[in-house]
Amino acid sequence: MHNPSFIHGLISLPCRYHFTRIVISYRRQAAYNGEGKVMVYAYTAIGDSLTTGFGALPGNGFVPVYRRMAEGRLGTPVVPANLGVNGLTTGGLKQRLRSSNVYRAAVKDAQIITLSIGGNDLIKAARAAGPRPGEFQGLLQQALRDCKRNYSDIMGSLTQLKAGSRSPYIIRMVGLYNPYPQVNEATEWVREFNRYAAGYSSNNVGFASVYHEFAGNERGLLFLDHIHPNGRGYRVIAGKLDALGYGSLR
Repeated sequence: MHNPSFIHGLISLPCRYHFTRIVISYRRQAAYNGEGKVMVYAYTAIGDSLTTGFGALPGNGFVPVYRRMAEGRLGTPVVPANLGVNGLTTGGLKQRLRSSNVYRAAVKDAQIITLSIGGNDLIKAARAAGPRPGEFQGLLQQALRDCKRNYSDIMGSLTQLKAGSRSPYIIRMVGLYNPYPQVNEATEWVREFNRYAAGYSSNNVGFASVYHEFAGNERGLLFLDHIHPNGRGYRVIAGKLDALGYGSLR
């Protein structure tokens, strides 16, 4: 086991940045032509700094890359709404989906939804354990329990918001990679979270596993902060999402 102070120092930099980048399209519903064929799909991206694309140049986060892939596969324009928030936790996203009219409307109107969340739950627990190394494992386990409960509520909110939708839709969950491969407890945390999140997969809900793509390739796929993906890393994530297909949208 590595000293938790190692994690505390490593993750301090990215956690100082907490800002919201929201891009809402002027139109948020699928448009159909006279033959009933979809002319435009609405894409809503919710989540943390992976959704904002932190660590990559503008236009190179997984959201814009995946949007371009989706347009190519569907042969239809895809209009994005990026609701990513740097530093967002599962608890924060749960509250937004319950109380924010912006989030709720964006999810209701979307035919494509991506979700990246959970990494900051691990990061905050590791930071809290920095001054208390004896409580490191206990704090991580409590954070994992809370994270699972919040994730369940998030998926429940998405299901409720899409209930009765008259147009087909897909939800795509982004799995976690482990930016702290030196720490065994972090590895187990990420693996357990991914197993739990993948359990929500269904006909129109898919889980994009990126753990093995990043494991051992952190140097080539992570940004200088060793936490966030770089442009190559985001392309890997987008590619895994694209490989899940587009269900009944095609």
